[in-house]
Amino acid sequence: PPAIFTEADFYQRSFDPQAYLKEYYSLSDSQRGANLFLMQNLRSLHKMFSLDGLRGDTLIDVGCGPTIYQLLSACEHFHEIIALDYTDQNRWELERWLRNEEGAFDWVPVVKYVCELEGDREKWAEKQEKVRKKVKQVLKCDVTKANPTGPVSLPPADCILSTLCLEGACKDLPTFHCALRNIGTLVKPGGHLVLVTVLGETYYAFNNQVFSCLRLEKHEVEVAVEAAGFEVTFSEAQAYTASDERTDCQGVLGLVARRCPS
Repeated sequence: PPAIFTEADFYQRSFDPQAYLKEYYSLSDSQRGANLFLMQNLRSLHKMFSLDGLRGDTLIDVGCGPTIYQLLSACEHFHEIIALDYTDQNRWELERWLRNEEGAFDWVPVVKYVCELEGDREKWAEKQEKVRKKVKQVLKCDVTKANPTGPVSLPPADCILSTLCLEGACKDLPTFHCALRNIGTLVKPGGHLVLVTVLGETYYAFNNQVFSCLRLEKHEVEVAVEAAGFEVTFSEAQAYTASDERTDCQGVLGLVARRCPS
């Protein structure tokens, strides 16, 4: 892992969204490990968004990066989506796809896989359109700030989703606790938090660059979520066993929690 934790400014300077997408989200035959990781996460999201009560008007995606895979199950249950990310180039990359621009990343194989999980592979074009329609805003955010979207204030949402974000943004456990409290303010009391977090990972790499990751255990995540004012209703860890020199990830946690009525 990097000697000094790669925080927000490093992402802003050095994170290449196109290289990242190509490395981890291509679903091509040549990338067995990345495929396994992605498909595992898609199945986990499919399962969590099928749970009772995970529906409503608004969903906020915290730390969306340049990706949309995390919205493919969610978009069936919410009317509008707001996507948040710290890094400018990630938001631009996402917006290129939302506008269906030439040269934007091709998510079709991933969309088809999720449609297959839902029982109808042929609905992929419709689902893609649904995501494009439902993402109403793409905004800058900083999870280390008390109001992550400041100076903008968003009305609290029915659900917040955060996938593979906090462990890359938080250099230690107190920062992780604090970030969960901060993003917790974005959801209504009684609303939900859906989290996908890597476990036991200290780094991930692509394009000759290495990024830090906060090494977390399942119980540490659960404790932090509860300390942020949530009640955990679903928590399932899966081992990641692929031999993969790009990361030392040991597992992935899918977690759903309900914000306690204040």
